[in-house]
Amino acid sequence: MAGGSLLLLIDDIAAVLDDVSLMTKVAAKKTAGVLGDDLALNAEQVSGVKADRELPVVWAVAKGSFINKLILVPSALLIAAFIPVLVTVLLMLGGLYLCYEGFEKVAHKFLHDDSEDSAHREAHRAHLKATREELLELERRKIRGAIRTDFILSAEIIVITIGTVVDADPTVRILTVSAIALAMTIGVYGLVAGIVKLDDAGLYLADKPGFQGWLGLRLLGFAPWLMKALGVLGTAAMFLVGGGILVHGLHPVEHVVEDAVAWGSSLPALGVVTGALVHPLAAALVGIIAGGLAVALVGLVKKVRG
Repeated sequence: MAGGSLLLLIDDIAAVLDDVSLMTKVAAKKTAGVLGDDLALNAEQVSGVKADRELPVVWAVAKGSFINKLILVPSALLIAAFIPVLVTVLLMLGGLYLCYEGFEKVAHKFLHDDSEDSAHREAHRAHLKATREELLELERRKIRGAIRTDFILSAEIIVITIGTVVDADPTVRILTVSAIALAMTIGVYGLVAGIVKLDDAGLYLADKPGFQGWLGLRLLGFAPWLMKALGVLGTAAMFLVGGGILVHGLHPVEHVVEDAVAWGSSLPALGVVTGALVHPLAAALVGIIAGGLAVALVGLVKKVRG
């Protein structure tokens, strides 16, 4: 009897873990876009400090990120348990924010004036002349700013995950959200630490003879390109993820997209390719339009407020 109960318990645990594994994979795919943006933003914010302080700064931001998750995860689970309808509202707001942030980045890239570049160069010169106390204060400001950014992006990740598992068993929901929060934090800041030290590794190897020296020079050339690529991919992911959330939440738009996917899949010879491409392209288009409208609205409000 006791042996049978133990086997039933083990079977229940295995079923729960199987559900958690499946839900975690689904949630990880849906949050991949935000993760890319989180990675790019944190790597960019941490850059600029002294080489020997890069890892301590990354660790400080990672600790702040863990605290953010300790606040966000229980809050999101309580909302899903007692006000589940609010999850959809938060998802839509998070998707709109992603589109807004992505469009603002693109607009700033093409519409900023020369005075901003001059101000950036002046700030860089001042940074080179700064005292140790000023550098430490700059470091503290970077850490606080990175933790604030992490809070916003972590909230988006948690809300998207909650939206994925909102109908699941409470145990599966708790374990899935906790697993995503932990894995994302460790993964993001582990990668950030590797990225910010990539140029140091290149410098170390560049002085070595033969293949090591060649590899070091390649790493030095690759590091800035990696940062740029992460920024571009992160921005594109904002439109894809944010637009996808909005498409799913706006049922008339979702029906139009589904009809477009069906049309693309029905094309002779190319149906498999076009059917797979229509949905992400439509989500990105919706994201760009929503982001443009949000940026215009925020700009209008700022003008009205003076």
